[in-house]
Amino acid sequence: MDPVLPDHWRIIAMIIDTHAHYDDEQFDADREALLGMMQENGIGKIVNASAAISSWDSVIELTRRYPFVYGMIGVHPDEVGGLDEEKLFRMEQLLKEEKIVAGGEVGWDQESHDVQKKWFVRQLELAEKLGKPVNIHSRDAAADTMEIMREYGKRLRGIIHCYSYSPEMAAEYVKMGYSIGIGGVVTFKNGRKLKETVQEVPIESLVLETDCPYLSPEPNRGKRNSSLNLKYVAAAIAELKGITPEEVIQITSENAERIYGI
Repeated sequence: MDPVLPDHWRIIAMIIDTHAHYDDEQFDADREALLGMMQENGIGKIVNASAAISSWDSVIELTRRYPFVYGMIGVHPDEVGGLDEEKLFRMEQLLKEEKIVAGGEVGWDQESHDVQKKWFVRQLELAEKLGKPVNIHSRDAAADTMEIMREYGKRLRGIIHCYSYSPEMAAEYVKMGYSIGIGGVVTFKNGRKLKETVQEVPIESLVLETDCPYLSPEPNRGKRNSSLNLKYVAAAIAELKGITPEEVIQITSENAERIYGI
C-alpha cells in the first residue's frame, strides 16, 4: 500500500494528476483501496491515460466507478500496429463519452516509423475534429515529434507528457499553447535538464503528473508510483520556482482544469 500523506498536506489545494495508468496490472491487488484513499489525502482529480486498444474499456470503467477519475482514449506509439479504421471509429465514439477529456496518450517513440507517423497524425486529426485536447508522448524523438506538432498540432491544446527535452524546445511548445507535464524525474539528481525546464517555463504552463505506476520520485524512486507521491514533485517545483508547494498545487491544478475542461 502506498504511504498516506502527512496531516498538513490535507489542508492545501487539491492536486490533479494529469497522467496516470491505474488500469495497469500493478494495481490489481489493491486498486480499490488505493483509489479510495486519494481524496482524503489531497488528490482531487486523476486523469487516466490509455496506452493500448485493450485498455480502453478499463479506462472507461474507472471513470464510471470513481467520480474524481477522468480518462483519455488513445494509442501509445508502441501499440499503433493494432490500429485500423474500424478501431479508429470506435476511438471516436469513446472520445465522446462524458468523462473522456482528451486524446491520449499519442505520439512518437524513439524511431521514425511510417506506421507511427500515420496514426500519430490521424489521432491528432481526430482530436481536432472533436475539439479535444491531446496528451503527447515523445521519447528520443524530439525533432520528429516537433515536426508533426507544428503541422498537425498547432490548432490543438494539451500537454507534452513526461517532458524530457531542452528548455528551449519546451518554450516552443508553450508558444504553441501547450503545457509541460512534470513528474518524478524532477526530483532525481540526474534530472538537470528537466530542472532547467521547470525554472524557465512559466508556472502557468506546468502541470503535475505521475505516469504511475512508473517514475516514482525521490525518496520512493524504484518503487511503484501513485498520485500520493505528487507532493514530492510539487515540493521540487516549488524549490526551483522560489514559491510554496501550496502555490504550485493551486496553479498547476487550475492549469489542468483549464486544459481538460474539468
